[in-house]
Amino acid sequence: MSGHVASAYCTSPFAQSGQPAFCLVWDGGIVPRLYHVERHHARHVDCLFPVIGHIYAAAGHHFGPYKKPGGARWDLGVAGKLMAYIALGSVDEDIVEVFRELYQARFAGDTERAQAYRENIHSADASLAAVGEFFEASALRLEAKPPEDVLASFHVFLERLLVHEMGIALQRHSIAGPKNLCIAGGCGLNIKWNSALRASGLFDAIWVPPFHNDSGSAIGAACCALAAEKGFVPLEWSVYSGPALKGCQVPPGWTASTCSIAELASILASSKPVVFLAGRAELGPRALGGRSILAAATLPTMKDHLNDIKFREHFRPVAPICLEDRAPTIFSPGSPDPYMLFDHQTRAEWREKIPAIVHLDGSARLQTISRTSEHPVAQLLVEYEKLTGIPLLCNTSANYHGRGFFPDAASACAWGRVERVWCDGLLLTRTGLSPSVDEILFATSPFEDR
Repeated sequence: MSGHVASAYCTSPFAQSGQPAFCLVWDGGIVPRLYHVERHHARHVDCLFPVIGHIYAAAGHHFGPYKKPGGARWDLGVAGKLMAYIALGSVDEDIVEVFRELYQARFAGDTERAQAYRENIHSADASLAAVGEFFEASALRLEAKPPEDVLASFHVFLERLLVHEMGIALQRHSIAGPKNLCIAGGCGLNIKWNSALRASGLFDAIWVPPFHNDSGSAIGAACCALAAEKGFVPLEWSVYSGPALKGCQVPPGWTASTCSIAELASILASSKPVVFLAGRAELGPRALGGRSILAAATLPTMKDHLNDIKFREHFRPVAPICLEDRAPTIFSPGSPDPYMLFDHQTRAEWREKIPAIVHLDGSARLQTISRTSEHPVAQLLVEYEKLTGIPLLCNTSANYHGRGFFPDAASACAWGRVERVWCDGLLLTRTGLSPSVDEILFATSPFEDR
């Protein structure tokens, strides 16, 4: 807990300016907890409501395409997929009311069941069992409802609950000073909740670090040590502080040639996806142009093509990476979002121009980057804009299915799902027809969840 609070605040603009901030921590195994952080002090303010973060993923174990026999398990990987899947559904207020009634009866109210649940909320097994029973009771009342509507409605139920209870907590604990918020814990990956808090007007500014889940554990430990010695002071950091690229030989079946950023932009403009490896890897779970697969967003078929490459479901969106100064004309709000952590709507006049990055509900998980940035991906976007007039590209992570980023070009070539790999000025092009690693793994895998 302390690591989440320290890493979120010490990396924030609020620490840089010496301003205090609230910090919301909501992780898979804990209820949402609100803290207040100042330079020399941090304190717990409130528990917002008695629901563990894992309940969102658990909903997917009971409804929809990820439904599992036996219901809720400690499988957090479903949560991000559900954020995409709910775009297939519509919010049904009758379903929302069912969840509200069961929430009161089983978690938050004065019933014996709810009181017993809260008494055992720190027991992981007891909490998971209670969540499973909650959804079993829900399913009995929602048998006739489409699963996509059930999950869309459950998402909105939790979103409203979060914003409402946050407002009550701020009223209950009147703390003078700026109303800034840092968000930490795995639930910080829910860009729609982040955006709902930002749109609520409860806060002057919101900060979500790119490593808010357990990927920020090391930074959290370092920030705790720093806080113990100097207080909650700002940390010097960069999101591109992961492992450097390893050197490698050109693999068999591939050729290599030098390739400038301008030449690469021309390749992308011809609608050919490219694995883009530049400098150090990103911190956190998001590919932000250091370990990415990039592609033109102008073809309607590109989203499906990239999802096929990544063995992902057809409804999963592909994110745009866009020059920051052009983003407001293409997206709403289109405000700076360097770590892909808020929800944006694609403006109507742009949806047919860049269909590959438009989600089913018109939204986009936007990443922005300044055109003056020295990072190669920014330079690439500038060159691509010169050729096409489009200041953005499709961006998805370059990695083996379910694993970390590629450590070198040879790993991307061994994966083999994209025929071109650009690595710090060198373009590797596939010439052989040998099967990729993932093709071999998936041909023999007993697992259905892709």
